Amino acid sequence: MSESLVALHLPNAVEVQTQKLLRQIELAHTADDLFRASDRAAGFVLGLETVNVLNATSIEGLYKTFEAAATARRQEHEQ
Repeated sequence: MSESLVALHLPNAVEVQTQKLLRQIELAHTADDLFRASDRAAGFVLGLETVNVLNATSIEGLYKTFEAAATARRQEHEQ
């Protein structure tokens, strides 16, 4: 697990789902797959934010983590 995720101190269930979503982003074969995986990850974070499961810093950290993973994958596709 990346240091950025460790620093967020996520509850176990949230951490497990975050890892699954990051893996989906990493395995996206097409731009459409990447869009769907990124959209699903953003929806997951929005859901956590809506029900106040995490503090604002953790929510922002998750958004940034998923965005960074999607950006990295997008750049791999462009090469």
